[in-house]
Amino acid sequence: MQSVALHWHVYLITRSPLALGMVGLTRVIPVIVFSLWGGIVADREDRRKVMFAAQSAMALLSAALAGLTFAGRETLLALYALNALLSAASAFDNPARQALIARLVPAEDLPGALSLNLTMFQAALIIGPGLAGLLIAGHGAGIVPVTTHLAGAGAGQDTSTLALIYALNALSFLAVLFALMTMRTSGVVTAAGGTHEPPLAALRAGLRFVLTTPIMVWTMGVDFFATFFAGSMSLLPVFADQVLRVGAAGYGWLVAAPAVGALLGSVYTSVWPLPRRQGRVLLWSIAAYGVATVVYGLSRSYWLTLAALAGTGLADLVSTVVRQTLRQLLTPDHLRGRMTSVNMIFFMGGPQLGEMEAGLVASLFRTAVVGVTVSVVSGGLATILIAAAVAAAAPIVRRYEPPVTVLRG
Repeated sequence: MQSVALHWHVYLITRSPLALGMVGLTRVIPVIVFSLWGGIVADREDRRKVMFAAQSAMALLSAALAGLTFAGRETLLALYALNALLSAASAFDNPARQALIARLVPAEDLPGALSLNLTMFQAALIIGPGLAGLLIAGHGAGIVPVTTHLAGAGAGQDTSTLALIYALNALSFLAVLFALMTMRTSGVVTAAGGTHEPPLAALRAGLRFVLTTPIMVWTMGVDFFATFFAGSMSLLPVFADQVLRVGAAGYGWLVAAPAVGALLGSVYTSVWPLPRRQGRVLLWSIAAYGVATVVYGLSRSYWLTLAALAGTGLADLVSTVVRQTLRQLLTPDHLRGRMTSVNMIFFMGGPQLGEMEAGLVASLFRTAVVGVTVSVVSGGLATILIAAAVAAAAPIVRRYEPPVTVLRG
């Protein structure tokens, strides 16, 4: 809900595709700067305590976002700054979170557990954006002339609904903190050899492990470039307003559509295991992601756009399950935080930098409709070419199969 509100908020202030792309840039820079250190912390400290601290910081930042908006004191710079700080907190939260997952279930149940975890995540991505869009549309935070917003979003525009969404997000962290307090799984990390390495040595060890594992390098790389070129979700406010003309409510469901496809895929993969030749599944799913992105860019039908976006979510989910399972199975427990932190640069850097790239390309054209269309379609075509290039150049990806013991599970 907060992500939808923040993008709509920026669009209300600027009506600019480039400004929307900057949301992704302000989100990815802290990830690049802090995620490796977040991985070191996750492999040295109690992972539950690391998550608790990061989640507490995110709750306070969401509350600050709500307070500024309720007071009518928010500016574009303030929105970007709080977005960056939230991303910095997530750079410490995510490595600790991902490193805990493999401790919760036996190895043979890990693929199904990851799929169920993604199922809950995708369900939230369906309900949250849809509800946010309905709230925004029902309480007047719609589109008004850009000239009324040069001094800030509060000028001539009721943003109290956006503030309410930010406040609800801040309150929701209480449930997360309660879950962490009552979790029975230990978050304490046992160091290899009994003692933790110095921070810089630990950083080098994590990077060495990832960079000397070819299948991991290839899958992280293909994920980065595919999501970089096809990462265009930040342009959805423009599609909703100027291309499809469905307003805030329609925008909310457009944002939720990829999660619908991903939810269907996660339910399927949690019950029925993927085929043995998962390298081919990975490459075909990336190509399908590109095809669905092209359809989304060309569509002028609301329902076809919803279907295409759902297709991107389904394809991305299949790819994610293969990549997450592969990484968890190959990584020793004492390195999982650092492995996740390196991966964060790729799986968050790709789509967030892609949003910036998409906004920049769209801003080069005289009209927004032409700009966003060219940006999205060209990105989808580039993703298809990337999948084909990796299939030809990297037999290790094309031929990848998980261990037999995991398939039997």
